[in-house]
Amino acid sequence: MKFIILVLLVAFSFTANAIDAKPDFIVDAKGSGNFKTVQEAIHAVPDFRNKITTIFIKKGIYKEKLILAASKKNVRFVGENLNETILTYDDFAQKKNTFGEEKGTSGSSSIYIYGEGFSAENITFENSSGPVGQAVAVWAGGDKSTFVNCRFLGFQDTLYTYGGNNRQFYQNCYIEGTVDFIFGAATAWFENCTLFCKKQGYITAASTADTTKFGYVFNKCKITGDAPDNSFYLGRPWRPYAKVAFLNCELPDLIRPEGWNNWGKESNEQTAYYAEYQSAGKGADPKSRVKWSHQLSKEEYKSYIMENVFRGWNPASK
Repeated sequence: MKFIILVLLVAFSFTANAIDAKPDFIVDAKGSGNFKTVQEAIHAVPDFRNKITTIFIKKGIYKEKLILAASKKNVRFVGENLNETILTYDDFAQKKNTFGEEKGTSGSSSIYIYGEGFSAENITFENSSGPVGQAVAVWAGGDKSTFVNCRFLGFQDTLYTYGGNNRQFYQNCYIEGTVDFIFGAATAWFENCTLFCKKQGYITAASTADTTKFGYVFNKCKITGDAPDNSFYLGRPWRPYAKVAFLNCELPDLIRPEGWNNWGKESNEQTAYYAEYQSAGKGADPKSRVKWSHQLSKEEYKSYIMENVFRGWNPASK
């Protein structure tokens, strides 16, 4: 298949275990690098630079509320070690700001990514506030973002794929959470990712625009977790035209037989598009799925080519 060849090219393009060129900046909390904090390194990136700026982040726990501005284009984070290079913060939706107002879901994120062409490898992104409601680890709001061999740790609303026009690629990543832990309007492809389900909830809450053909695509992903049997839905529509497809994925018995939820609105059943192709495992039960979901035919499956999903963008060309 064409998309399989493309995925192999992507895998070749990104080094998951070591940095492949001299970095522009080194961040080390212990002082051996150019900067002690990640935000200082971000500030040092020239605005609207067309070339990639590589920031190598050494082992350590960096407790910072980070902002990568829209003017900081083509920034590349490379961690020294996936499990020991941790970017974390502990805001949550009901936490108060300096004016005594609740921060809200968007205000809770540990990092905000606005810049186009952002990429991250070997990084753990975390919201450490715990099970306290909405608490975003990553607010990914830039177009053409890629995450390779990264971890996203949290509970509710862990990963916010923001922006209806944005395209995002996740490869060999680990994403965990409870309720709606992958949510938003962006078009996002998840390749060979592990989705870890905690307690009970919904894996996705897409808010795909009605004019966008593809929303979330999970290809060859593995769902696992410590949640009880029949405790998780594959998704529910945050907005009426949510679009999610699970292709060739492994689903355990923690997935509910009906698979999908309409978020309490029957009208969403007419507009949301939820699909599967060759799901495997104890949680793969096509006969029990809600009638308004889809089991893709071979012909329908052929449309899920990365260049179609990403409207011409090829992550391997970065």
